[in-house]
Amino acid sequence: MFFYIFLIISVLLIIKPTINALFLSELGAEKLSIAYVLVALTAVLSSLFYTRVLAKFGLNHIIKTTLTTSIIVLVALGSLLKLGLMNTYLLFFFYIWVAIYAVLSASQFWVLANLVFNVRDAKRLFGFIGSGAILGGIFGGYLTSIFAPLFGNEIMIFIAALLLMGCFPLLRFIWRLRVNKLDEFKQKKRISLTDGHPYKLIKKSRHLTYMALTVAVGVLVAKLVDYLFSDFAAKSIEDPEELTSFLAFWFSSFNLLSLAVQLFLTHRIVGIWGVGFSLLLLPLGILFGAVFFLILPELSAIVAIKAMDGVLKQSINKSASELLVLPLPFELKSRTKSFIDVVVDSIATGFAGLLLIFFVSALDLGTTSITLLIIGLVLVWIFFVGVLRKEYYATFRKNLENASDKTTGNSAEKVKKVSVVEGMKSVFSSGTEEQLLFMLNKLMEINDRRFLDDVIRLLDHPSLKVKAAAMRNLYFLNSATMVVNINELLGYGDEELTLATFEYLLLHSDQNEEYIFDQFLDAESPLIRDTALYCLALESAGNMTLKSRHDLAGRLEKRLAQKETPLNPLVLKTIGTAGYSHYYPVIMESLESKNETLKQAAIIAAGISMRPMFINKLLHLLPQKATRPLVVEALNNYGPGILPILVSHVKNRTVSLDICRFVPVVIKSFMSKEAVHSLFLLFDDVDLSIRLEVVRALSDIRKERPTLRFNRFKIVAKIFEECKLYHQTLSAMHTQIIISYRNRKKSGATVNSEEREARASLLELLERRLDSGLERIFKLLGLKYVQEDVQNAYLGLLSPKEESRNKAIEFLDNLLTGNLKQKLLPIIEEATMDFSSEESIQKIKHAIPSEMECFEQLLQVPDVNLRLAVIYLIGKQKDSRFKPLLERFETDDNPKLKDFAQKALEEISLS
Repeated sequence: MFFYIFLIISVLLIIKPTINALFLSELGAEKLSIAYVLVALTAVLSSLFYTRVLAKFGLNHIIKTTLTTSIIVLVALGSLLKLGLMNTYLLFFFYIWVAIYAVLSASQFWVLANLVFNVRDAKRLFGFIGSGAILGGIFGGYLTSIFAPLFGNEIMIFIAALLLMGCFPLLRFIWRLRVNKLDEFKQKKRISLTDGHPYKLIKKSRHLTYMALTVAVGVLVAKLVDYLFSDFAAKSIEDPEELTSFLAFWFSSFNLLSLAVQLFLTHRIVGIWGVGFSLLLLPLGILFGAVFFLILPELSAIVAIKAMDGVLKQSINKSASELLVLPLPFELKSRTKSFIDVVVDSIATGFAGLLLIFFVSALDLGTTSITLLIIGLVLVWIFFVGVLRKEYYATFRKNLENASDKTTGNSAEKVKKVSVVEGMKSVFSSGTEEQLLFMLNKLMEINDRRFLDDVIRLLDHPSLKVKAAAMRNLYFLNSATMVVNINELLGYGDEELTLATFEYLLLHSDQNEEYIFDQFLDAESPLIRDTALYCLALESAGNMTLKSRHDLAGRLEKRLAQKETPLNPLVLKTIGTAGYSHYYPVIMESLESKNETLKQAAIIAAGISMRPMFINKLLHLLPQKATRPLVVEALNNYGPGILPILVSHVKNRTVSLDICRFVPVVIKSFMSKEAVHSLFLLFDDVDLSIRLEVVRALSDIRKERPTLRFNRFKIVAKIFEECKLYHQTLSAMHTQIIISYRNRKKSGATVNSEEREARASLLELLERRLDSGLERIFKLLGLKYVQEDVQNAYLGLLSPKEESRNKAIEFLDNLLTGNLKQKLLPIIEEATMDFSSEESIQKIKHAIPSEMECFEQLLQVPDVNLRLAVIYLIGKQKDSRFKPLLERFETDDNPKLKDFAQKALEEISLS
């Protein structure tokens, strides 16, 4: 992966200065404005198209197609240059193509990296792999700088094509070594596509809004600086090869200086001066450079401004920007970051092009005016940084307060008058256990070495949870030397702490990994032995050499044979991680264990394994309330590939009805557009309890993911279906209410008590059915309208106060429109009426079916409980008119319905 990204970025730093130099030499810097606009439009459109392509085709096929196309484009470009056939349109095409290549190749690489590495490996290795990109930039730029003047631009393009060909064997090797060993579930899970509309999330959050504005103004300034740099360079250097060499030299030098600043200065500056000051360094540097250029309008002054942008953006500014998103929830960051990085960047690029068209082409203004424009925009940039800094602190304090106990309300106050970095250090020194765990979890997202000493001190904290969280942070902070007493931490006998400590120990084993495993795999402590075995399974995932060297299979078999030593949950997780299918029966057996700890570990292990054989067993554990959250998490771990299987189980009733009713809860846990689609497939289920769970799940997804799109036409159609069903149930209930009311007026001798009780049971069942129907209708309305408003109206209708019910009806009268209002409002009005008196019964407006019609209608409903209640009531009525209705169920497949029908017929015959 390191060499793959090295080649990709090397090629970019060869073709970018080459194309830029050709573009500037032939067309001049004044055409850059048009190019910026075209790049922006192409980037936005291609990102939309690419998302659909990624969802439809395999990643391997897409990457190979991209590489092949890029090589063809490069060979065509080199040939055109060699033949001297370049023209204006071709130059624009290749300039735009280079910009798209830069975004597309990097995006594909990181998607591939997410597929190859799990979360644990990614946190540990992505920093090292990312350094391959920096070194590739340095190599490619200096290579172009040296050889472009000697061999010409066309030769450099052919060299770039040759280097790009080297990606094919690397891709094949990566795919064969790591990806082919992943099953379908793991591949689908790791290639997750962003759904919903990040724009709405950004708009909803002040923090993200100002962050996006800051990025947009920064990109705008960078493009204007790039224009000045390109303009002066083109005017100063006329020869295309010399211009290519000049641009390549400075691009590589900026990368080299950026690497030096990142290694030696970034942590000190960000750590001492904080996020706010660090974010100001880039705009202040450009501001001073622009003022200097007004005084001395030379190429050297422009190079200084470009250096500020090129060096600080990828070092200090980037680190400070990563800290900016620290207080935000992880899911929110993952769903908005790419939008800000790509779409906001592209829009700002296009806007920069429009500004240049207006100032340069329309008004014919010179570099002085562009410089003044840059100064003005930098001042706006500085203002946004100031506002963003306040929002950052506000979000940070809010999160800290949420993590605090109510009795420690003063803890957050300590953070208000100091920087966030100092505030975090304050929490690490004197925070509560909840605050420390919250902050340590946040720290794992950024792996900031400035907090290394604070984390090490937390190893002396009395809480074992805090010790374990601190050890996990030390693992990802990648400290250079062993800094903790391993034996002391292993001696506490806590599973979580022992595991975190052993992983840290392995990280610092260097070449002694074999010795570490041999020592601890045979330790005296059963917990340490089992932990070492589990870590061996983790470390050897996809590494057959490591597995065979330490005989993972043999050691696991030996451990399972030790009947005198109780089975540890870590052993079950080892089986799930190692992928030895002949040991899976141990997990299967533990899923039925009466030992809750072992059962929970088996559920987790089944989820880790992601094997289809466990799906059915996990589903059978869903009705158990105690283990349900773990089961949902385990099934969710299978990734979106499990969704069609879950839908199929419910549709085909391959599992019991009780299990089917909890499947929507599992589907909901994915919180994605695929989950919404799967839930809609279940909406037409004949069982109304499943329908209710489906609608509840959809409602929860809408609440948590308001940016997801719901098909409003489909929702309205479902509301109409529910209205029809509600109306049928309401009519049947009215029939039973009227008969019940008439029976009450009769003498006690006329109507026996069994019939009264049977009818009361049926009425109770119909009432529950109406309640769930009304809930489904309002949950569906919440998918179409503002959820909070609809929920308030629903609660108003359920209120015992008549005033609240009337206000709710009035609100719905204003909210609903067209056919929806016409169908729904009468039902809602009748739902709020009390039919306990003759006067209220007289208010019923619709036609009331006869009892025969009522029974026929209810017996057609595919609800076993409702059918049983009707058959039981018919039996107690002992009316021969209803015998034909009962005879249908004498041979029914359902034994309960068959038994009830036969008994009812007997009662009628005896009467």
